[in-house]
Amino acid sequence: MLQAGIVGLPNVGKSTLFNALTKTRKAEAANYPFCTIDPNVGVVQVPDARLIPLAELVKTTTLIPAAIEMVDIAGLVEGASKGEGLGNKFLANVREVDAIVHVVRCFEDEDIIHNMGRVDPVGDAEVIMTELILADAESVASQLQKNSKKARGQDKDAAANVALLEKLIPHLDEGKPANLLPMDEDEQERLKSFHLLSSKPMLYACNLKEEEIADPTSNERFNNFKAWAATQQDAACCPISAKMEEELSELTDEEAHEYLEAMGVSDSGVTSLIQATYDLLGLASFLTAGEKEARAWTFRKGMTAPQCAGVIHTDFEKKFIKAEVVSYKDLMAAGSMSSARDAGKLRLEGKEYVFADGDVVLFKCNA
Repeated sequence: MLQAGIVGLPNVGKSTLFNALTKTRKAEAANYPFCTIDPNVGVVQVPDARLIPLAELVKTTTLIPAAIEMVDIAGLVEGASKGEGLGNKFLANVREVDAIVHVVRCFEDEDIIHNMGRVDPVGDAEVIMTELILADAESVASQLQKNSKKARGQDKDAAANVALLEKLIPHLDEGKPANLLPMDEDEQERLKSFHLLSSKPMLYACNLKEEEIADPTSNERFNNFKAWAATQQDAACCPISAKMEEELSELTDEEAHEYLEAMGVSDSGVTSLIQATYDLLGLASFLTAGEKEARAWTFRKGMTAPQCAGVIHTDFEKKFIKAEVVSYKDLMAAGSMSSARDAGKLRLEGKEYVFADGDVVLFKCNA
């Protein structure tokens, strides 16, 4: 299962958000730095509004959403790349995740200590990014040394690595993250093999006060931060109140609905954040529906029909014949599988078919 790591400076609301996302109390949330040392890992269900109507269509009461893993990584501090605040341990935790959810604090609260002594989300984000870039600079220098030796032995792949690594050095030295380096398609693919921290896909969770969630633009810090994030490969910004989400996670569905209504919002910020993280990881969902269950299955965007069959069971990929596929929208419009078939919306797809998010499928495999 792919993982997204929650990072940020100490006391910005990471562990509180993690508790809300996973609806657990695994992460201690306290008002002092390094409250979290070892990373907490939790499975987070991906909200999917399509499952309930799909279940009603096939008359089942069992719904199984897709899921991802979230990792609550302890707060990074200035100097982390040089070992400050147990920085080496935390940077190693960041290296292991597939994407980064960077929590920044956009609210004032005298009762909550700010590690840098002031509330400045852009400055906070730049501190974290600088530490990732400094760690990457060390990694690039080391990898350049290894690849240079191989390149001298006529290793073409190593020579191509050297060319890209040499482009990265001055770029990183200017304080720019690896993912902002202009690259062609081959270089972008090659960059992945370097496992650089500042090349990981990232989105920002902007932690606001509860009363600001109905209109995040009322918070000037959020507006300024969003403008800055647009310069970082147009990184997504998800407004969220970690405290509000933690309170919601303790309520029944009915109580949560009433609470949201009272706050003037129709949806929880956590829903948008999880869905944005799912997309950030390059994931999508195909759906299956029958008497036993309506279920969302996770697949990597670009996967073919046999590969998606293998998500359900490895034997399905080996013995794949065809897939009966209809889009969720077309199925709901038709009202049943048989009606979708009669309308010509249910298709038989072969091994070359690339799945799309929301495909409802029945796989046909050899016995």
